[in-house]
Amino acid sequence: MKKVTIGVDIGGTNTAIGVVDAEGNVMVKDNISTPSHGDIDLYISDLATAIKELIKSVKLLNEDIEIMGVGIGAPNGNYYSGTIEYAPNLSFKGMLPFVKLLRKHFPDMEAIALTNDANAAALGEMIYGGAKGMKNFVMYTLGTGVGSGVVVNGDLVYGHDGFAGECGHTTLIPGGRLCGCTALGHLEAYCSAPGMKRTAFELMAHYNATDSLLADKSFKELDSKMIYEAAEKGDKIALEVFEKTGEWLGQGLADTVHHLSPEAVFLFGGPTAAGDYIFTPTKKSMEKHLLPIFQNKIKILPSKLKMGDAAIVGASALVWKELEK
Repeated sequence: MKKVTIGVDIGGTNTAIGVVDAEGNVMVKDNISTPSHGDIDLYISDLATAIKELIKSVKLLNEDIEIMGVGIGAPNGNYYSGTIEYAPNLSFKGMLPFVKLLRKHFPDMEAIALTNDANAAALGEMIYGGAKGMKNFVMYTLGTGVGSGVVVNGDLVYGHDGFAGECGHTTLIPGGRLCGCTALGHLEAYCSAPGMKRTAFELMAHYNATDSLLADKSFKELDSKMIYEAAEKGDKIALEVFEKTGEWLGQGLADTVHHLSPEAVFLFGGPTAAGDYIFTPTKKSMEKHLLPIFQNKIKILPSKLKMGDAAIVGASALVWKELEK
């Protein structure tokens, strides 16, 4: 019998759902809107219906299938309690007993578990990706924010309250840029995709770079892909954006290495598609900021999870860790 898991990724706008096999391949997938109505019971009912429909569709492909459980990645997801707690980008307010509510629709499901999206990505890397066989590594997710998942001795680190691993909110520059969390100078404000955009506009203003390929882009329009495309054409502003982002990210990674001494740091997310433009300055900066005992020992690697399916795959990996207990 083929054993599979369900992965659910809850985003601010959409919720992606997929059935994932033991090799990390998404067999079937679907998505529903993450609603703005704020009614958690109605949303859970809609989500359960979508999961059941997906299970039906995969069993049409292969009747000899066993569903092992449901793994959920969500903002402010707490693995210990199965709750989503005060997530700023969701319409559901307060502390939500998400796993408890979903289990009412799947009383016979062996495993239902929830964690935040960056932790889910780290688990996906460990179960299906480049971290197979590694006991100590860190996953950094670069996107709208900077998330991270920390694995020590083969276990994801949750801390005493379930929220450990917020490396994106370490202070990089005291009194620096305003972060989305309202604090100043956090790594996320510099190394996320929006952070790269802010760097581009700061540099264009500093150099009065009216000839830059980015100069005619509005603040709302510009994104990290456009910066990469401009760098490919030799645009000096775009190239310096990557240099500065790598310098800041490397400094942050050095702090992480000093705390944890991981075998590797994996980078995932849109900006990492720029390849050497981001990896080379990041590695150089990390080595510069490391104590000698750590230098030239820590790998910085691109995630091996498929970009389009990574969130679903990462969430589904939570089931296998749950079943190990």
